[in-house]
Amino acid sequence: MADVANKYPQNVAGLFYVDDQCIDCDLCRETAPANFTRNDDGGHSFVYKQPISPEEEALCKEAMEGCPVEAIGSDGT
Repeated sequence: MADVANKYPQNVAGLFYVDDQCIDCDLCRETAPANFTRNDDGGHSFVYKQPISPEEEALCKEAMEGCPVEAIGSDGT
């Protein structure tokens, strides 16, 4: 389960985030490319844009639920 205390600093503020459990599998970037991107230097994903539509939010939730290491979290704000 993702831990907000361990989220990457590149995540933009908002509902979703990626923490340090990320294994750079690319699932979130393929599922919700409008919201997740890769940190090439660190070899991990992060949220670069929070969802602005119900469709984007649904894709982010799908990415969170599909994450193989549960590195995507939602802080409920």
